[in-house]
Parts: sequence; C-alpha cells; structure tokens
Amino acid sequence: MLDLAIRGGTVVDGTGAPRRNADVGIRGGRIVAVGVLDEPAEREISADGLLVTPGWVDVHTHYDGQVTWDAMLTPSCWHGVTTVVMGNCGVGFAPVRPGTHEYLIKLMEGVEDIPGTALAEGIDWKWESFPEYLDAIASKPHSVDIGAQIPHAALRFYVMGERGADHEEDPTPEEIDSMAQLVREGITAGALGFTTSRTKNHRSSDGRFTPSLTATADELLGIGRGLGEAGQGVFEIVTDHLMQEQEWELMRELVRVSGGRPLSVSIAQNDVHPEGFREQLRQLDVSNEQGLPLKGQVAARAIGIMFGLEARLSPFATSPHYAKIAQLPLAERVEKLRDPELRRAIVSEERSDGLSAMASFDKLFLLGNPPNYEPRPEDSVAAEAARLGKTPAEHAYDLLLEDDGHALLYRPFLNYADHDLEAIREMLSHEHTVPGLGDAGAHCGLICDGSFPTYLLSHWGRERTRGEKLPLEALVKSQSHDTARLVGLDDRGTIEPGMKADLNLIDFDRVGMLPPEIVYDLPAGGKRLLQRATGYVTTIQTGEVTFENGEATGALPGKLIRGPQTLGQGSSVRTLPNAMVEPCS
Repeated sequence: MLDLAIRGGTVVDGTGAPRRNADVGIRGGRIVAVGVLDEPAEREISADGLLVTPGWVDVHTHYDGQVTWDAMLTPSCWHGVTTVVMGNCGVGFAPVRPGTHEYLIKLMEGVEDIPGTALAEGIDWKWESFPEYLDAIASKPHSVDIGAQIPHAALRFYVMGERGADHEEDPTPEEIDSMAQLVREGITAGALGFTTSRTKNHRSSDGRFTPSLTATADELLGIGRGLGEAGQGVFEIVTDHLMQEQEWELMRELVRVSGGRPLSVSIAQNDVHPEGFREQLRQLDVSNEQGLPLKGQVAARAIGIMFGLEARLSPFATSPHYAKIAQLPLAERVEKLRDPELRRAIVSEERSDGLSAMASFDKLFLLGNPPNYEPRPEDSVAAEAARLGKTPAEHAYDLLLEDDGHALLYRPFLNYADHDLEAIREMLSHEHTVPGLGDAGAHCGLICDGSFPTYLLSHWGRERTRGEKLPLEALVKSQSHDTARLVGLDDRGTIEPGMKADLNLIDFDRVGMLPPEIVYDLPAGGKRLLQRATGYVTTIQTGEVTFENGEATGALPGKLIRGPQTLGQGSSVRTLPNAMVEPCS
C-alpha cells in the first residue's frame, strides 16, 4: 500500500518534458510511481485542476541565524520551497571563536539587514566549529530541508582574528593552509560548499567592508584546493564585476584548481552599464566551453528597496521636520503627518542628500495590491504627480499615508535600467543561469524578495503583459531540477520514481503574492518585511503534507542536508502509463 496517492493532477515534472495528466504514488518519503495508479493508499489527495510540481529548491537564502530559532523558516515555506541553501555571500555564523560573536552579528546586520538585537537574542551559539554548527541545526526539526555553506568572512575572522577584518592584512601561507583545512573538515561534515563576497555593497553595521572583499588570489585558490581535496562541494560568489576579465579568470582558475567543482556567481543589470549583463552571460559561455562549470544566479525580478513609514527608510527620513516624529508609534505618526502644516514643511524641504537620490521620484512606484513589480515609467510617483498637478514630493507623501500608513513605495535599483524586465527574461533564458538571489531571511527592513520562486511561476508563466512570457515547463525545471543540481542535490527536483517526495499542488490561476507587510516577530521584538503567497493548495515535504492552503499542518519533516545527495537506492519504483493533456493557458 502507498503512503500517499496524488490523483488526477497535471504533472509538470521538472525535467522540462511537456505537462501531462498523471497520478503520483509515494511511499517512505520517496516517489515510487508516476502514471495511472491502481494501488490503494493510506491517504488520497485529489489534484484535479491543479498543477503538480516538484518542491522548489532555493539556493540563495540567509537563514543562518533564523534556522536556530524558527522551525518554519518563513517566508520560504509559504512559497512552495522545500529545500533552502544558506550561508551565501560569504557571511554566516561558523566557525566562531568564543567571545567573537559580536563581529559576526555586526557583519550580518550590515550586509544582510538583519537586526543585530534579534541575532544576539535568538542565536544560542552552541558551537565553535562548522561541523558543530551543522550538528546544532540537525538537532532541531524544521518544515523544510536545509543545506549550509561555509562563509568566507567567518572563516577568515576565525583563522586571522581581527587581522581578518583589516584590508591591509593578508593571511600567511600557514593561515591559508588552515582555512583550506577547515573547509575540508566542513565539507566532510556535510557543508554543501564555500561562499565569498567581492562586492563593495557588503559592509558590517560599523561601516567596515566585508573581510573577503580584498582577499588575494593566493587565498582564494588555496581554499579552492582544499575544496578540491574534499572531492565535493560548490563555490558561490557575489561580485560587482568591476574588473571583468580579471574576475572571470580568477573564477575559472578557482574551478580548475578545485578539480572542476561547480561555481555560481551573481549576474545582474545595473543602471550605469545597462548592457554589461550580456558580457557576463558571454563569460559564462566561454567558461563552459572550456569545460568549467560556471553558472550565473539571476533574480526573478528587479531587486528593489521598499520605502514606507513603517519600513527602515522613507523618502523623507532625512527631513528635520520628519525626524522630530520619526520615533512615534505608527498610528500617532500618521495622525501628525495628516496635519497640512507639517505636510507643507516636509515636502518643501530641500532634497539633496544620498537618500534623495536613491528615492528618486521618477523611479519610485506605489507597489499596490496585488503588487506590481513591472511598472511602466508613466506609473512613477513623478509621472502621476504631474498628472495630478502636485509636486512629486507631495504625491509621495500622500501615497505613504494610504492604508493607515502601511503603504509601500517600490524603488527598483537592479535589473530595471530600461523600465521593464526584458533583461531578466534574457538572463533567465540563458543556458548557464539558474534563478537565485532572493535572500530569503535577510534584508528585513528594506527588501522583500524571498517570494522570488512564486514570482518566477506567476509572473513569467501567467501574468506578464509587457513582453514575452516563459514556458511553464522551463520555469518549473529552473527552480527545481536546475537549482538542485547546481548544489549537488541529485535526489530531488523532479517528479520521477526514486526521487524525494517534495511536491507542490498549485492552483495556477491563483498562484501569486500578497503585498509585503511589516511584522514584529523576530527575537527582541525585531521587525521584518514578510510576503505571503496564494495558490499553493498543498505542499509536501518528504512525503508528508506540511502546508494546506497556506496554513501549516504542524508536520516538521525537514532535515539538515549533509553533503551532496544521490538518487535513493532500494526503493520499489514503477514508471506507469501517462495521459497527455493540452497546455494550460
């Protein structure tokens, strides 16, 4: 008898094959049959009218602290994600020497905008080494599977002490050997890979650049050799791509010295060089033509900041008049902001600071409900203000007061140079890219991109009106099979016999996102932006139903993933006949 049978759904299996009508049989946490089932099951779920997809594999999250206190790992669990990979961008919390926790907290607070007070109160620090950190994660139940990577910043600080955060200092050969040895130990204990950051956008909350920014080629290649000696694991790098050829050659050499371990790197369009992403894609082609497995991680939409009265920033945050009331509770602040005299004083103030440039009104948009992440230039605050006979500042001020002060204004700052998402479509369609960069668990007060997996499906598969959509089968494959294979997880990401039974049952007509909202649920009362999803009827993790219509069932079958995973052996599996169906609209 089967443990679970899903009957009558439209299976989009993650291989890229055309969707088809099929049943899915599950036993012992594995898919054992796909086709027309004639075997009874302890539980039956009707998927009539629903898509049946693999669970999403999100390879770019920052749950390194949250994983120690939150069994659910929101918001990812709401968005059909069944596997998360954390430790990205070279930041994390292991290894760590006793008494040096504060620096790692400041680094995560600055780089990933996670409140330091929440991290200080929420993390119990029952580890020093990276293997001990893995053991601490494994000791607690979770709703999703968790993969961890070794962060360069923590590793460097552990080996070099305060010198590791000093960009005038280089590690000695002995210290590089020590880092390589610790990477080998971490990989052997179950880390999925090693990550580093080479972007000036990453600073600790005390203003210092991330320790890995100026790491030399000798240091990186020494660590790369350590990864190669471990014989498994992947690299992840985030970079500004300021020295294109030099950076790409360093990444290629890193893959070479590691014996061909895969590497992924952030890819994006910026306003200064809006065509530069095509050179990045070309470099991916060059690398793979040389037999070097490099992949680009691409965001599913523009990466943008949320401005609001309740968010960390508002367009008027530097106003002296606003500063006088900025610390009041939201309801009191809104009441005072409705005063015409205060409105007149704030909107008439000179705007010449850096924040004003970031919150430029011609690139600022009301996010709305449902949220619109591909707005037109004529939807900007400046354009709407002109039509209404207001100044842009007046209109922004009035918009922020909507919904009792909960309204959010959206400022896309990457991947939106042309006021549309065509660059992202080109990047997502490239042979050597995967979806990523959602940063779930991070950017609590400014950015809310943990919903990328849902946006990938809903916008690119159904909703888009300002250009071409992307094929549903390709979208599902990219967020399940392709992301899983990138980090060495060969046991999930497709609906095939023998695979791990991580699945989503989705109402394709309803799948989407609610507007982001501010909640105060972090340790020490810390606040964060969260975004719920719609259309996920059922999520199944390792054969157990974890979510039904967006609500948790209480099941916590998620586990720590220790190292690369291969297809399960010994399962009784069958491939059964399938009936083809016409594509969904």
